Amino acid sequence: MNNINVLWVDDEIDLLKPHILFLEQKNYKVTTCKSGTEALEIINDKKFDIVFLDENMPGLTGLETLSEIKEKNANIPVVMITKSEEEYIMEEAIGSKIADYLIKPVNPHQILLSLKKNLDNTRLVSEKTTSSYQQEFRKIAMDMAMVNSYEEWVELYQKLIYWEIQLETIEDPAMIEILESQKTEANHQFGKFIDKNYANWFKPNVDAPTMSHNLFKDKVVPQVSNAQPTLFVVIDNLRYDQWKVLQPIINNYYKVEKESAYFSILPTATQYARNAIFSGLMPSDMERLHPDLWLNDTDDGGKNQNEGEFLEAQLKRLGLSHLKHEYVKITNLKSGKKFVENFKSKKDNDLTVVVYNFVDMLSHSKTEMEVIKELASNDKAYRSLTESWFKNSPLLEMIQQAQQLGFKLILTTDHGTINVKNPSKVIGDRDTSLNLRYKTGRSLTYEDKDVLAIKDPKSVHLPSITMSSSFIFAKSDLFFAYPNNYNHYVSYYRNTYQHGGVSLEEIIIPFVVLNPR
Repeated sequence: MNNINVLWVDDEIDLLKPHILFLEQKNYKVTTCKSGTEALEIINDKKFDIVFLDENMPGLTGLETLSEIKEKNANIPVVMITKSEEEYIMEEAIGSKIADYLIKPVNPHQILLSLKKNLDNTRLVSEKTTSSYQQEFRKIAMDMAMVNSYEEWVELYQKLIYWEIQLETIEDPAMIEILESQKTEANHQFGKFIDKNYANWFKPNVDAPTMSHNLFKDKVVPQVSNAQPTLFVVIDNLRYDQWKVLQPIINNYYKVEKESAYFSILPTATQYARNAIFSGLMPSDMERLHPDLWLNDTDDGGKNQNEGEFLEAQLKRLGLSHLKHEYVKITNLKSGKKFVENFKSKKDNDLTVVVYNFVDMLSHSKTEMEVIKELASNDKAYRSLTESWFKNSPLLEMIQQAQQLGFKLILTTDHGTINVKNPSKVIGDRDTSLNLRYKTGRSLTYEDKDVLAIKDPKSVHLPSITMSSSFIFAKSDLFFAYPNNYNHYVSYYRNTYQHGGVSLEEIIIPFVVLNPR
């Protein structure tokens, strides 16, 4: 504390002697001067941690001095002190990025509070966050031992995400490590929960979460009306924690009316989960009812080329063909920009559905490109990269336009993704599917403890490619690796983002309804 250098600029500095003595007793070093010109000379010669600046001085005004100080050192915190409560002075000062704004007469404790807020803020926030999480840690550990319903799992996962984002701001490695171990344990327990309950959720009269195949009917349709156009955006592969870092940006244009979570079906992979959203059907029913639209893992061709047709069929089945609607998939910057240019024409639709593919491409790029591996080396970096993309994306422009045109906004995703750390050996024939987090095929050999195994795919409404096909899903942060060329394969895929398996990150995903500000 005794290294803090304060510059106090005020033409009536002599009247502030008691304040200065008070600060010096608290071990702050205070340098004083009586004009803006003098202050600029002193700042040239000496480094200060903070400046208290009177607004109303002869010669250079406080605002003029502020501007000059910021030119010399943009990062130094400046606290403006003024007798005037005129709004334009406040706005000017705030626009010039002042650290605080105090109205005279000020008392010593106000000054001390401003110093702590601006200079000691990081330490105080860090200490408070750490102690709060330490208290919460015990509660989370107890909850984890007791959790026994899908609602409780949603609540627990949201709590873990909240603390993960809080702790990342204070950069305390020990606390982050503790949280990581809690997430690992939570995923271990969640794997057991899904193992025990997943198949039951498809039985009649069982309390089950909203899942991919009933999301549109249960959660989207009730929000659509002729009175207000609705923009329904499915951001591929968006985890709950990524939604939480995008939310403050979106809050500038939209306020959240309702935020909830829903459960992705298994496999938590695009061809299964996203087709289920748009068809309103589970995969085995898509295969049966729409053999012309559904492709299995072993079939050639793009597996998500028919979402628009699936949506048409679902609207017809729900008796909603009269809704004026449009389906658009955006897979690159060019198509995103083109869609934004023509967005005004969408205001006549009752429902505009947009699938936005960037986050999925980001996770695949992390596997394939060294530069992305560097940029998204962990979950914190992955969130940061998602936020950076979003701030500069056509998707944000689209949301801004939608707000101006009065659209209701619905944001969701098809599944999440997990950073895989540990390999699990699997053996299958040449027709076995290629995904790292799930496999379907005949005669699969695997580590029982590592997987959720579905011997009878029809029991969870998945297609059987052959009579003896089964599905296995990797739990926690595991990924499947074949014994041949094992070491190369493992080093290539370890610490990449994958989906298809059983984890909190992949299965519990956001569904958010927002209204324009």
